[in-house]
Amino acid sequence: MDICKDNDFCGGCIYQGVPYEEQLKIKDKEVRDLLAGRKVDLDCYLGIEGSPSLYGYRNKMEYTFGDLVKDGEMTLGMHRKGKYWSIVTVDECQLVHEDFNKILRATLDFCIASGYDKYHKKTHRGLMRNLIVRRGMHSNQLLVNIVTSGQREFDEEGYVTCISGLDLENEIAGLLHTINDDPADAVKCGELRILRGRDYYMEKVLGLDFKVSAFSFFQTNVEAVERLYSYALSLPEDFSDKTVLDLYSGTGTITQIMATKAKSATGIELVEDAVKAAEENAELNGFENCRFITGDVMEKLDEITGKPDLIVVDPPRMGIRPEALDKIIAFGVKEIVYISCNPKTLAENLYYLAYYGYRPVSIKAFDNFPNTGHTECVALISKDTGR
Repeated sequence: MDICKDNDFCGGCIYQGVPYEEQLKIKDKEVRDLLAGRKVDLDCYLGIEGSPSLYGYRNKMEYTFGDLVKDGEMTLGMHRKGKYWSIVTVDECQLVHEDFNKILRATLDFCIASGYDKYHKKTHRGLMRNLIVRRGMHSNQLLVNIVTSGQREFDEEGYVTCISGLDLENEIAGLLHTINDDPADAVKCGELRILRGRDYYMEKVLGLDFKVSAFSFFQTNVEAVERLYSYALSLPEDFSDKTVLDLYSGTGTITQIMATKAKSATGIELVEDAVKAAEENAELNGFENCRFITGDVMEKLDEITGKPDLIVVDPPRMGIRPEALDKIIAFGVKEIVYISCNPKTLAENLYYLAYYGYRPVSIKAFDNFPNTGHTECVALISKDTGR
């Protein structure tokens, strides 16, 4: 595929034009260097696995309204690399389905024609803030969420007509309007209005059904993450009669996947909406052997009674704080499955765990985001290295 026309401005794809095999080599070396820098034995490192798809794999994009040059025409897209205040209109992005590009272009044209102004991050004045598009890769359903301030009226009926008239391959499951008057530069929901359809789309992961709501976290490359989860599920010793504790469980995807084999699985997650979604999805899939706890992992670990047989962790990019690691270590489990979206913090956490007798049995990298700088890893960590 040709290099994206926005490559000189958009900071999303740092490896545009680099042959994919070379991208894998670069990422593989980065992971090796990070592990070696924290004295992790590279004999356990199994290399990197590429993504099934190189383009069109992202199932969510969060676009921002702004301008490319100060006081210029309104744009809608991604932050310009090296210039946070500038926004590049990315209506030919190669990482998403073409329907995303059509929706972005139509939305921007609609807002310009309507005379709407962008929301200014410094003055906190203006109407248009964000556009969020999400897609069910297996269901072919779209969720479109336009985010504005409440400072003036937005023509909801006109926007529905605009988007409904597009020639799209996917079905629009829901068209939403979020009103966000929080001054923080983040998408927060003050009020959510359903303009058409519903406020969620459906997705499948490894045969399980998931209802993904407007603000739920969900893995961005479903096809690739299915392989990653299948691999993670295959790592522990037989745990068919054992209990699993899943930390930073999000919408409970891993918890439920583990529950397909385990006696029981418990997920702990800070975000209340994610836990509600997890509970709904567990009921949808007929699971009676998994439960979810809302709260900070640090605090909720103190409330866990009994010793789990296996702990699974899937922390945010910052990794696991030492205080939380201490509580995980205190359970004394034989095996920990660590799913990481940041090899740097994985290496740091492995270095810390080594002082307590935990060593990685295997570490495998996964390139779930081709053309970008992101790499994921799965590590099996054991207190018994003689496995």
